[in-house]
Amino acid sequence: MRRLVRDMNPTLRGFLIIALIAVLIVVLNLYGTLVAVGMLLRIAFFLAVAFFLYLVWRERRDEISIWDTRERVVFYGSALLIVAALAVFFWRGISGYDELGFIGVIACSAFAMFRVWRDRHTYS
Repeated sequence: MRRLVRDMNPTLRGFLIIALIAVLIVVLNLYGTLVAVGMLLRIAFFLAVAFFLYLVWRERRDEISIWDTRERVVFYGSALLIVAALAVFFWRGISGYDELGFIGVIACSAFAMFRVWRDRHTYS
């Protein structure tokens, strides 16, 4: 049996594991538990993103403090807008055209942060 599992295609083995988990959830009627675990994972992911942004800020805050006021406002405002958009996404979810707006907000905010960062690090 071990040799069969060891010699099996890794993709097939992964799909079989997923199918086994799905069968266990259906047979044991664990839908409520699955929803609760999903909500906890969404909260944990949001906190991980916020913590990562905090670590990046803490590492670079001395450098950011010497920027012009406009650049700091754009950079911090974009970061707060990204965190707020992610919070709305994780709190209530989005669907339909709201998804397009969510992606647009994230993309525009990230681009604004990138432009400010690049303008401060271009030496010509």
